Amino acid sequence: MTKSTMEITAKAKFIRMSPRKVRLVIDMIRGKKAGDALDILSFSTKWAREPALRVLKSAIANAEHNFKLQKDNLYIKTIKADGGPMMKRWLPRAFGRAAPVRKRTSHITIVLDEVKGETKDTGKKPIIEARQARNPKIKILNHKQNKNFKIKK
Repeated sequence: MTKSTMEITAKAKFIRMSPRKVRLVIDMIRGKKAGDALDILSFSTKWAREPALRVLKSAIANAEHNFKLQKDNLYIKTIKADGGPMMKRWLPRAFGRAAPVRKRTSHITIVLDEVKGETKDTGKKPIIEARQARNPKIKILNHKQNKNFKIKK
């Protein structure tokens, strides 16, 4: 079950929610540390947070129990929500017709990995700050301060 790079996997299958809705939640925690991801999900107001939180807690428990890893040393390497099977139903419409209703399901997969040592600050600034440091006359305007900015209709 273990892979060569000590990846910890947890899955939840047949979640009765559309993958599109689940992806809105899991995109918030992609690439984050496990502890930070728990905090983000616990304060989210979306309904899809519950299955995502359950799978994340399961993956953390797998890492602590099976591999004796600390929660603080884990980060989310990959997280995805794939579509599962659809339940197909029919909804009656006017003139004796019927419209299809697809009740979608999701499969959530989380892969955790261990942080490989401390992250070092490279000292690189964002591009805008670097330009301002080279030439202090450059002033970055937002769209409300920029007089030439027009919203196209």
